[in-house]
Amino acid sequence: MIHIYDKKGFVKLFTLAGDTLTGANLANADLTGANLIQIDLTNADLKNANLSDADLRLANLSGADLSFSNLSNCDLSGANLTGANLTGANMTATIMEGTSIPLATLATANLNKMDLAGINLQHNIDKQNR
Repeated sequence: MIHIYDKKGFVKLFTLAGDTLTGANLANADLTGANLIQIDLTNADLKNANLSDADLRLANLSGADLSFSNLSNCDLSGANLTGANLTGANMTATIMEGTSIPLATLATANLNKMDLAGINLQHNIDKQNR
């Protein structure tokens, strides 16, 4: 059994049967303010999940489905988003310092519905152009 807590570690936000979050079904989950630092969420289903204000520093979200999720005000610093689906995700004021996100991931995202206000992707673009 896995328990996901808030950033302070006092409030249990979500409980999931199993022993890993790799490939977990967290679609539509309310993970507002969750502490997910260095968590392996490879290939996890996070469609429509509310991850606003969550701490996802150094998390592995490679192959994760984050379509239409709320990532506003969350910290994705150093996270791996290789192959993640960000179609329609709300990324208002999301921190992405040092985040691994190939340009191909953004090319497949629906940028008309994606809110990129407050995000500086230049660091990632410069890194890939080296």
